[in-house]
Amino acid sequence: MRSRKSHILIISPALKNANNGNWHTALRWSRFLKDTCNVAIATEWTPSNKDSAPDALVALHARRSADAIIRFAAHYPGRPLILVLTGTDLYRDIAIDTSSQQALEVASHLVVLQQEGIAALPEALRAKCRVIFQSATTLRPGVPNRTRFDIVVVGHMRAEKDPLTPMRALELVPGGLPVRLIHIGNALEEKYLHAARELMARNANYKWLGGLARGAARQRIKRARAMVISSLIEGGANVVIEAMTSGVPVLASAISGNIGMLGRDYAGYFPAGDAEALAALIARSRDDADFLAHLGRQCARRAPLFSPAREKREVIKLISSCMKRPRLP
Repeated sequence: MRSRKSHILIISPALKNANNGNWHTALRWSRFLKDTCNVAIATEWTPSNKDSAPDALVALHARRSADAIIRFAAHYPGRPLILVLTGTDLYRDIAIDTSSQQALEVASHLVVLQQEGIAALPEALRAKCRVIFQSATTLRPGVPNRTRFDIVVVGHMRAEKDPLTPMRALELVPGGLPVRLIHIGNALEEKYLHAARELMARNANYKWLGGLARGAARQRIKRARAMVISSLIEGGANVVIEAMTSGVPVLASAISGNIGMLGRDYAGYFPAGDAEALAALIARSRDDADFLAHLGRQCARRAPLFSPAREKREVIKLISSCMKRPRLP
């Protein structure tokens, strides 16, 4: 008799229309597990018919999924409950938010998305945590524009992403080959909408494209000379991976979530929020071919960490190890 497939429910704070990191993580994990498990994605879980309850719950983001996590743990304390800490929860919420703290405690397994993330957890909980790097398919680098130095920023405009620092940096870059900053992402607050429109109106080297489908955004990334990630808080950004797996160097704010992706010895960091330092890094990348090539080699050495085959293997290993435990009601 064919054994019943395990039912896995993935709780994501955002679904397809949000087109953000949590949604893409949920979608990838569901695809990795679909051959061995019945997988569904939802924004919430509530008790219903006992026979239809998931065998395991995977929840993304401690604070935003806290209600589902706490409710599932109360109703099914013996079933696997995996909490994936994806960004602001790891670096802000678990220190100040009681529901996030409770979610950490009741989860049977914790996952962080880069190697510096475990250190942000309370020491007593680190033993039940593992690192699973996210992934992206490898793309052949595009042909860059030779008449200007194109840099891309990818991410919806909100405070945690600090979209104003790249805008300010653009206007501080000294003369030479023109630098064009291309921003992909929706403006989630009015002040960023106004800032982007105002800069685009007065500076032809700033181009805001709004939100794009992931495939279109990746095509823009692979044709750029470099990608900027200016985040103040970051759990392990997909766009960093998409740049590295497209052969595009990254200019990154020196925060834990970026260091855990790019490595502590990476040469392309600038202090978070420092537009002058970012402008200097952009100018050096533009004017010093050896430096830009060095960043490219450093990214290429890290790129194998972010292969889909590796992430799939680690996700399946995690779920398999959870489901081998005796299943309690």
